[in-house]
Amino acid sequence: MPTASHSISHLIQELAAKANLTVAGAGAGTDFTGAPTAKLQLKSAGGTSHSIETSEALSAEIEKRESLGEELKTYLQMLAKRMQTPRPDVFVTLHGLPLSMQQFSWPYHRSTSGADSFILHGIAQLAEPGSLLHAKVAASLTVTFAEVLPALEQPYAEAVTFNAIRKTLDLGQLELLKSGNRQPVPVSTRYYSFRQQRFIFSETDEAKRKEFVRAKVFWTSTRLGEGKPSWIADPYDAQYLDCSTDDLRKIAVELANEGWMTLDSSREYATASVKLSAQADGFVKQTESALALLKPRFNEDMRAGHTNM
Repeated sequence: MPTASHSISHLIQELAAKANLTVAGAGAGTDFTGAPTAKLQLKSAGGTSHSIETSEALSAEIEKRESLGEELKTYLQMLAKRMQTPRPDVFVTLHGLPLSMQQFSWPYHRSTSGADSFILHGIAQLAEPGSLLHAKVAASLTVTFAEVLPALEQPYAEAVTFNAIRKTLDLGQLELLKSGNRQPVPVSTRYYSFRQQRFIFSETDEAKRKEFVRAKVFWTSTRLGEGKPSWIADPYDAQYLDCSTDDLRKIAVELANEGWMTLDSSREYATASVKLSAQADGFVKQTESALALLKPRFNEDMRAGHTNM
């Protein structure tokens, strides 16, 4: 009988293949507590790559709970769509900051400070070419919030974690630095409506969503994507903006009709037009303004390293 690590690796490889992804590398690792993990590097037909790390114990959990296997399948199908773009690691904030999410030490682990929470370390890097600005984050997920999630593994907790980071930046509670201490990012029930049974990170209207899609396509198609298409129907963005992927498609159609971008036949991928690319100075200035707002609003105790993370 194969070991747990072989089982989870085999399952991910099998589901990835069905999503037209290949495995460029596979190996073993350990999580924060020293427990064994399975690490895989997935690759798309276009050459983009993405790392997945899960607990070896996840395979046993999937055997007990069939729904976890279905959600893993959905995650890989979604990932395959994102990996059709040149920068699947980049997520844009409502203030126009393009962030590359890097080096996350999955899965979440129990806090060692005595707090009743789970912790995940990672880096949110400003994706502007040549920039050294980044935030070393310690996402702190409450026990109550953990009960809402299917599991504290990457395929199940990545969306809410990345969106909590974006929201924390929107609130001016993270600072992007050239170097610095790890900064806390709360991942709590403030972002979940028990009454509506859904996550709510930001309340946005159509105008804000249109500006978000314009900024996303500029950064991920023009500035960082060498003119290649951007995926505008990303469920992570829909959750972050509190809308549906259909809403994002409709907005993209409107923007295409206004000459800002061109869409493929699925209306899920958009390429920046000359008109949008010509707005480069405006988008860069928007990023500079967002960065300027972070520093004065940032908690001085956090800057001094008093984070208990």
